[in-house]
Amino acid sequence: MKVFVTGAAGFIGGSIAAGLVKAGHEVVGLVRQPEQLEEVKKIGVTGILGALDDRALLIAQACAANAVINAASSDNRAAVEALIEGLAGSGKVLLHTSGSSIVGDASGGAGTDQIYHEDQLPEPTADKAARVAIDNLVLYAANHGVRSAVLCNTLIYGHGALPRDSVQLPRLLKQARNSGIVRHVGPGRNIWSNVHIDDVVDLYLLALDKTDAGAFYFVESGEASFRDMSGAIATALGLGEPQDWPLEQAKEAWGDEMASYGLGSNSRVRGARARKLGWQPHRPPVLEWIANDMLTA
Repeated sequence: MKVFVTGAAGFIGGSIAAGLVKAGHEVVGLVRQPEQLEEVKKIGVTGILGALDDRALLIAQACAANAVINAASSDNRAAVEALIEGLAGSGKVLLHTSGSSIVGDASGGAGTDQIYHEDQLPEPTADKAARVAIDNLVLYAANHGVRSAVLCNTLIYGHGALPRDSVQLPRLLKQARNSGIVRHVGPGRNIWSNVHIDDVVDLYLLALDKTDAGAFYFVESGEASFRDMSGAIATALGLGEPQDWPLEQAKEAWGDEMASYGLGSNSRVRGARARKLGWQPHRPPVLEWIANDMLTA
């Protein structure tokens, strides 16, 4: 199968692209920088230089491919519209990457008992409404001859195929290495569902073959509090007990979006639909991965 992957030089997209190649697929990957053409070539991907605002290019690549995986921005509506236009009426697969911060509560590090399920999503807050609208646009494309699905990833850990590091935990690790102190937002009792990048790749490959049109998947294999994860990082680095960090100070280091939602919120979800599809995540849980694999080369 010929698969067009956006974000092919990124952490998620590069890992998916490498997994597709290993599974025997032909992969064409959209990259933004000329030097990334050589990077993706190393994992067997044919790079195409372009941007998400190049509508004609996206439509042409979608038409030429047997399936499309959007692993670039979750917030670029114009790109999604172009991909849907290129696939409309074809019955081809479109897998769109979203993130479970859409149900994040910006709690400042306080915990919650609230858990969200795929068929019981809340109304989005104002700052997440645009992303949710794009998710819905992808799901609605199922009514126009596209076998479309949204894969809503949780906190991803593990080492990627191209960029080694993901988004959230590396922020904690970098701050700890720079300061000698592991910190989490507020009391760190906030909980995120999480999943290993290799299990993420397994689900994308499975969904490529088996997804129903219009399906929404939460991608998770467990959950942990940031207090527990920062504690595991401290132990791995041989540092003292992690410290609470007031939200306003965390914002100065990580920015408002990352401190409030990426590291200071709760995002507890359950992904029953992926398991019904046959997905069986089996990589080490996040605390075990931090202890044994996070610092490996």
